[in-house]
Amino acid sequence: MKRNWKKKIPLIIGFSILAVTGFTFAVMALWNSVLVPVVHVSMVTFWQAAGILLLAKLLFGRGHHRHMGHCHTRRMQMKWKEHFESLTPEQRQAFKNNYKMCYVHSGC
Repeated sequence: MKRNWKKKIPLIIGFSILAVTGFTFAVMALWNSVLVPVVHVSMVTFWQAAGILLLAKLLFGRGHHRHMGHCHTRRMQMKWKEHFESLTPEQRQAFKNNYKMCYVHSGC
């Protein structure tokens, strides 16, 4: 069954605009109601809140790598599994000990 995507494009665009607008208003409201009295920063407008969201996305977001997320992670898991299986029992134990020392006990 072939889907007609051209009919859905305006709906998708409209929903996206509505979602971004709602999220921007939520950020503006939270900023103005929480940060202004607590940290004594100035209030922000809608466009400033949108700028804050964009800046946060650029600084902390995954950006263009988002589409690789699950497949890339799965590929890396398989690569490490193959590598781990190719190790000798002594090498595996050394790897496990090093992992525990570095990550579990924060030794790195």
